[in-house]
Amino acid sequence: MSITISIVEDNKGTREQLIKLFNNPPTTRCLNAYANGEDAIVGISKDSPDVALVDINLPKMSGIDVVSVIKQKCPKMQVLMLTTYEETEMIFDSLRSGANGYLLKNMSAAELVQAVQDVSAGGAPMSMQIARKVVAHFHHLRAASSPMRELSPRENEILTLLAEGFLYKEIAEKLSITMSTVRTHIHSVYEKLHVQSRTEAVVKFLGR
Repeated sequence: MSITISIVEDNKGTREQLIKLFNNPPTTRCLNAYANGEDAIVGISKDSPDVALVDINLPKMSGIDVVSVIKQKCPKMQVLMLTTYEETEMIFDSLRSGANGYLLKNMSAAELVQAVQDVSAGGAPMSMQIARKVVAHFHHLRAASSPMRELSPRENEILTLLAEGFLYKEIAEKLSITMSTVRTHIHSVYEKLHVQSRTEAVVKFLGR
């Protein structure tokens, strides 16, 4: 069966190219194409396509707002953003609005068709540059929020030894410090990691 598609794109030339690309039975079939978000919301709600391709920079109503509305009306419909914007804020605003994928307009026709097939099959296609930005964003969040970053070099050293199974006395001897100093450092580690026991601290350390 053909994957049915609706297009929301204000640029006439681009819109016509997309219509031609996806009016290709039996693989895909373009149901309709809209030049603005207001018409798209009305039409897509009636057409109920399998996939909607939505530009972000539309006149009046933005593509992100369009996605939010049509996903409420047709929650099972798959939506792909098709845009020139690579800004992280645009990407995450689109995904929060309900978009199932984010594509850049510099993709080849074959890649675009494959992306539509992928999202129809349950995937979440993204242009390579966009996927890298998403991964980098979450790496940054994880690094910025990790309580491990708050530990001092000595606290890290002691926690590493705890994870290796050393007792407090053995740690004190190994580092040439007193048992009291070891306990003070470990108490500080517990506070910084928001844990109550050696086991919790080690689990958090190993899971960083």
